[in-house]
Amino acid sequence: MKIGIDIGGSHIGIGLVNNTGDILAKKELNLVEEDKIDANNKIISYINKLISKVLETKDAKIEDIELIGIASPGVIKKGVIVKADNLKLNKFNIVGELKKKYNVPIYLDNDAKCAAIAEKEYGNLKGYVDSVFLCIGTGIGGAVFWDGHLLESARSPGFELGHMTIDIGGRKCSCGNNGCFEAYSSIGNLRKIVAERMGLDKSITGKQLVEILKNNKNNVIVGNILDEYIRHFAVGLANIINIFEPEIIVLGGSIVYYEDIIIDKTKELLRKSSLIFNEDIFPKISMAKLKNDAGIVGATIIRKTLNKLT
Repeated sequence: MKIGIDIGGSHIGIGLVNNTGDILAKKELNLVEEDKIDANNKIISYINKLISKVLETKDAKIEDIELIGIASPGVIKKGVIVKADNLKLNKFNIVGELKKKYNVPIYLDNDAKCAAIAEKEYGNLKGYVDSVFLCIGTGIGGAVFWDGHLLESARSPGFELGHMTIDIGGRKCSCGNNGCFEAYSSIGNLRKIVAERMGLDKSITGKQLVEILKNNKNNVIVGNILDEYIRHFAVGLANIINIFEPEIIVLGGSIVYYEDIIIDKTKELLRKSSLIFNEDIFPKISMAKLKNDAGIVGATIIRKTLNKLT
């Protein structure tokens, strides 16, 4: 068995995963803004707690675990989270910290790339040569497969698709730039806008957000928010399509719970608009087969470019 850890901007999920990508047991908890004041210590504490719980569910011990894989947002190098703005992490040696407690191989990779690899191995990217995966949750991460291979730059993991500018001088992003795709089309920012414009508590959960949007379809404020979201989402997708011309784009992260609210209308807008340069090559747009568990599964799939600290 392996342990997969998916660290998100607003949650941590940990699962026991077998060698065929099945999650045998899973435990999760939400991260709140207060946790990010001392994010390094909080994350380690929460991971230790969740590992204990998930092992207990299968009456297992850490000695039964082949490896621990971690999927984290941000820039990842040599077992270190160099930068993860949504978690306020900077040069966090998470692998080194966990090695103090667990005497097993520990791997770290970018969360979007982990989820993409899981979808390539077990999900809706399987069988496609040129494809794009977008992890849309608190932020937006991405991964690109070209001629069947995961694209990466030599100097850095790269492919920060969430930080392409879609509105110069627009809404402030957590990275410090203005007008990023993430600032308009992440679920985290959608939640923030809904709370602000509807006068709701800013701590509403993702589950509550889904219910609010579904139960207020005829509300003018909600309608305007969704129209605005879909316009910007379509622009971001169109940019990706025009650059890479993928056969398929798979969407993962918490956006998987918004398919009937957002995705169908976005596809319709893309087809009707002139945003796509080569309209004869319109990609399939699909939700992740592994849903929001792709990061947990992908964290346990080790590839040659991962850095291990032993």
